Amino acid sequence: MEKAFLCCRCTDLAANLFAEHPNQSSLRLKLLPSIKSSAAAAAAAAGPIFLAQKSNPKPSARPPPPPPSPATPITNGDLQEAIAAVERGIPIESRTYISLLQSCIDSDSIGLGCRLHASISSVRDRDVFVDTKLVSMYAKCGSLDDARRVFDGMGQRNLFAWSAMIGAYVREHRWSEVLDLFFDMMREGVVVPDGYLLPRILQACSNTGNLDVGRLLHSLAVKTGLLNSSGAFYLSNTVLSMYAKCGELEMATKFFEGMGKRDSVSWNSIITGHCQWSEHEVAMRLFARMRAEGIEPSPITWTILITGYHQSGKPELAMELMEQMKRSGTVPDVFTWTSMISGLTQNGRTDEALSFFHEMQFSGVNPNSMSVACALFACASLQALNKGKELHSYAFKLGGSHSILVGNSLIELYAKCDRLADAQKIFDGMLEKDVFSWNSMIGGYTQAGYCGKAYELFSRMESLGVPRNVVTWNIMISGFIQNEDEDQAMELFHMMEVDGIKRNTATWNTLIAGSLQNGDTKKAFRIFKLMQTLMVRHNSVTFLSILPACTNLLSELNVKEIHSCILHSDLQGDTAIANALIDAYSKSGNIENAWVVFNGLSSRDLITWNSMISALVVYGYSHEAQDLFQQMKQEGINPNEAIFVSMINAYALDELVNEGKRLFSSMMEEYKLSPGLEHYTAMTNLLGRSGKLREACELIKNMPIEPNAAVWYALLTAARMYTDIKMANLAARHLFRLEPRNPEVQRLLSHAQDLYENPSIASKVCNLKKAIQIGDAHGCCWMEVNNQVMTFLNGGQILQTKLDEINSKVAPMKAVTSFLDDIILEFEEEKEEIIGTHSEKLAITFGLDNLPAFRAIRIIKSVRMCSDCHITSKLISKTYKHEILIKDRYSFHHFKDGKCSCRDYW
Repeated sequence: MEKAFLCCRCTDLAANLFAEHPNQSSLRLKLLPSIKSSAAAAAAAAGPIFLAQKSNPKPSARPPPPPPSPATPITNGDLQEAIAAVERGIPIESRTYISLLQSCIDSDSIGLGCRLHASISSVRDRDVFVDTKLVSMYAKCGSLDDARRVFDGMGQRNLFAWSAMIGAYVREHRWSEVLDLFFDMMREGVVVPDGYLLPRILQACSNTGNLDVGRLLHSLAVKTGLLNSSGAFYLSNTVLSMYAKCGELEMATKFFEGMGKRDSVSWNSIITGHCQWSEHEVAMRLFARMRAEGIEPSPITWTILITGYHQSGKPELAMELMEQMKRSGTVPDVFTWTSMISGLTQNGRTDEALSFFHEMQFSGVNPNSMSVACALFACASLQALNKGKELHSYAFKLGGSHSILVGNSLIELYAKCDRLADAQKIFDGMLEKDVFSWNSMIGGYTQAGYCGKAYELFSRMESLGVPRNVVTWNIMISGFIQNEDEDQAMELFHMMEVDGIKRNTATWNTLIAGSLQNGDTKKAFRIFKLMQTLMVRHNSVTFLSILPACTNLLSELNVKEIHSCILHSDLQGDTAIANALIDAYSKSGNIENAWVVFNGLSSRDLITWNSMISALVVYGYSHEAQDLFQQMKQEGINPNEAIFVSMINAYALDELVNEGKRLFSSMMEEYKLSPGLEHYTAMTNLLGRSGKLREACELIKNMPIEPNAAVWYALLTAARMYTDIKMANLAARHLFRLEPRNPEVQRLLSHAQDLYENPSIASKVCNLKKAIQIGDAHGCCWMEVNNQVMTFLNGGQILQTKLDEINSKVAPMKAVTSFLDDIILEFEEEKEEIIGTHSEKLAITFGLDNLPAFRAIRIIKSVRMCSDCHITSKLISKTYKHEILIKDRYSFHHFKDGKCSCRDYW
């Protein structure tokens, strides 16, 4: 309708100018054809917008105009002629200026508007409405800065002027400036927002999260009676939306319930608010109530709920909701499909995202640029180059290839598929680029290791005046760290704030992850603690980055500190973080806290169950692991390959061979999973613990895959425990074949061959001495005391008095073993008579003297623990009532009350 009246307005304008200035022959000749065709009809319909006729017009000699006919459009040239007439000094009234400015808006001609502005500037005491129209002209023609200059220069500003300027900022989504203008308006104290302006300011409150101002505006609307006026419905919906978007759900619900009339917009606002703040159950109840009250949800409503589920990481529920939408008879539109594709891509379900894209096409819904871009991002994640090329062609046919979003996704696709030349070609060919375009191209080069080329683009952004945002800097920092250029990364890190870019949490996360990637755990913790000192807020990525660095016995205090930060950040309900916490606690020797985290979760995924079951097995709690396994299956969660490994090992602890065999068979027959090397290692352990060495050996011979070192070590352990010299020799020879340069394996093979080929005791003593020359893997261990990690070496001389005391207490309790058993059980380390006291005994002695009884002694050992140290550790834990945790190269030992979690099999 607006376009239909455009030419009428221009023709009226020409008619008014001609009527005011009949002597302007050139103007008369130029505009006469248009005037003849529609002047009379348009003038009659134009109303008060245009210039009124003079009070005493001269009688016209022309006959009455013909009946109204379709208007003849006035060209841009006609408008230029009219403005030229004004520039020649023809005096016109304010309403004609307003009409001319409107014509500039309609023709999107800021150049003509500027010329008219120059003429208006010479008019004294001009009408405030002319300046208001100037503000609108500049704003709608794309020059918000000029609009603001005119506005600021106005001597008098009425409600229409404020509305024009605020409306201009609203159209540009510059919400902070909208609120600033509102504050300026209130400070002047002359104008009060009306029912037209108030919703716009409320919209700014919604988008900036400014709840305080939103409440003030709500109060103002009540006091002025605007919420009770005939046109209050739109205002009411805006107030509701403001409360919902700002997270004030209780007030939003109260306001919603108090609304005398509610339409689909009202329902969508309250549902959107609950989805946005992860109140999905409440949102679904509101959705059901909406339908019960006879308001059928539109595709918008369904899309709101689907988007909410995706944003909360629940794509399964989103897909189920879309099926309900189809069954209800509501046809998904392009926005619903796009929400599904985008949500699945963001949740890492890229294959399904592409399937939905194809389904959308088959259903007859034409994708838009956003749909294509999301599908291209899915291809980029999958590195599906051929499929991405098909979508590229489709985007070209669709006409969306010039879209910035599509261009950015194409850069991402080609960069991730190592086609940097193609990515650069897309980048260079983009008519318009945003910061994401530059970031995608820079990211492509850093991922490929071309940090120099990336830095060139990074510098070019600065020289071209393209603002570099925090993501740009983070990409460069990450790129340098990944390429092990930490000095350059730290230089950029320090330069950021000098350049006016505030570091965000992702910046710090990048440094933490990079330090861990380069093996510098201490530096990662220093950065994490510096974040705390500087009050930088942690997020889930921070914790998921730092927790894997705490999966050792010396990190218990670090895990507790991180757990405290997680609670402070209210992220304890995040399943991924909880899983990492369970893993970190169990591996740092605190199974109790791991159990507390597990029980505190309202929602558990497969990784949660696997982490807890695995931890219980490691600590020797086989019955608890079996109970948890049954509980998991009762909750409808199917086990994966990793859980089967843990459960076979759980049955092995109790020597439940038949149960373990049945589980191994069910893995293949019931769950259709193929066993891997870990499963065969676990089965060898199960049979070996039970003394079924020949059956274990047959299992290894019949494996469909080549056994690795772990499988043969499991057989060697069984052979050692059951003193089967022949089987030990077989396992040791295979280990040597797989790891010939491993000094421990060399020593194992030497011992095994000596025992197998020379059974006499005398030769064993001789060969034991020779074996010392093979390799130099003498053991050492580490423990933490008072936040310092201490190293202990075999044969060290510390606290001899305390060590003598311990030996005097535990020596009488040691069982007598044969000389043959003594040699068999000491493969990894030599006898103490030769190399001195073993390092773990020294560390335990130091721990007893420096740690309170309630603090467990935690030790990490470089080689396998020998039998004498194992027996000694058990006796110390009973005699001194002190828990001891030792992680050697192959096993975990939890000594408590004279027992070990490995059940003396390691």
